[in-house]
Amino acid sequence: MEHQDLLSGLIRLHVLHHAVEGELYGQWMIEELARHGYKLSPGTLYPMLRAMEKKGYLVSRDQRVGRSIRRVYSATPLGRDALAIARGKVRELIGELIEHD
Repeated sequence: MEHQDLLSGLIRLHVLHHAVEGELYGQWMIEELARHGYKLSPGTLYPMLRAMEKKGYLVSRDQRVGRSIRRVYSATPLGRDALAIARGKVRELIGELIEHD
């Protein structure tokens, strides 16, 4: 993905946004991000999800789906707080970006 280092923060915010709305799993998140123009492989997304969990933003559990087991993620209270702070910062940034168009 072009400019991955810059866009990875936006991807994390997108993941956190959906994790606050409800549970998500990796393949669904890959497809959701693709709808927004982000092309992530499982080898990129899954380590990102694990890192966000290790930092306390997400929590995961195993969910049985037929004969398979899927790991589902949801936001923790820390993740919810972080998203609330990020929303304010994103609003501020968007205001500045729009001013300079």
